[in-house]
Amino acid sequence: MVDQWAGIRERVAALSVQSAGNEVFGALGHGWVLEEPLAEDGLAELEEQIGVRLPEEYRTFLLHVAAGGAGPAYGLFPVRRTQGRWRWEGDGVDLADLSLLAEPFPEQGPDPKALEELLAQRPEEEDFDEIEDFDDAVEAWDEQWDAVMFAPERTAGAIVICHLGCALREWLIISGSHRGTVWADSRVDDVDLKPLLDDDGKPVTFARWYTDWLERAERTVMATSPDV
Repeated sequence: MVDQWAGIRERVAALSVQSAGNEVFGALGHGWVLEEPLAEDGLAELEEQIGVRLPEEYRTFLLHVAAGGAGPAYGLFPVRRTQGRWRWEGDGVDLADLSLLAEPFPEQGPDPKALEELLAQRPEEEDFDEIEDFDDAVEAWDEQWDAVMFAPERTAGAIVICHLGCALREWLIISGSHRGTVWADSRVDDVDLKPLLDDDGKPVTFARWYTDWLERAERTVMATSPDV
């Protein structure tokens, strides 16, 4: 499994010096910078603190490529040790409850029918005479929606690994039957989490997720850079 990461740092570094590197979506965010890989003892401490062994593709990436940095969208969220505790850093990482990482990721999300019914109850401004009453109704509805869609149990056994902007994020499943796969989070658009699938309809694992991004980035740079 380590072999699949051979040369990855060098390929990212090669893109960083190309004038067309910034044509790749999100590159201005991560700047093509990869953090240093984790040491074995650091990874062991991280896994001890979260109470679960990380998926093999991801843990070997952390050991042999980087602790985070250049990657899909605005970059792979880094994991860092701060004041004696390990944590991931990035937009939305707090959506993941680190105390629940050893719990299996749910086999299914909220009941679609219940979601449909709740969406049908969303307040509409034209139904209120006073804007204050509308605001109060929206606030109360939002609380109900968040309790269903953003309950910590919905993302037990998973971590946020990147964001695509506009509150769209992607998660890596750490525990359960979906361990090692990457899921899209479009809950901001009223859509439940869904697994990323390849062209054959198979769930995308971390290594495929990262290397596919790198290959797309290389094609983009080659197509637009006068230096290549």
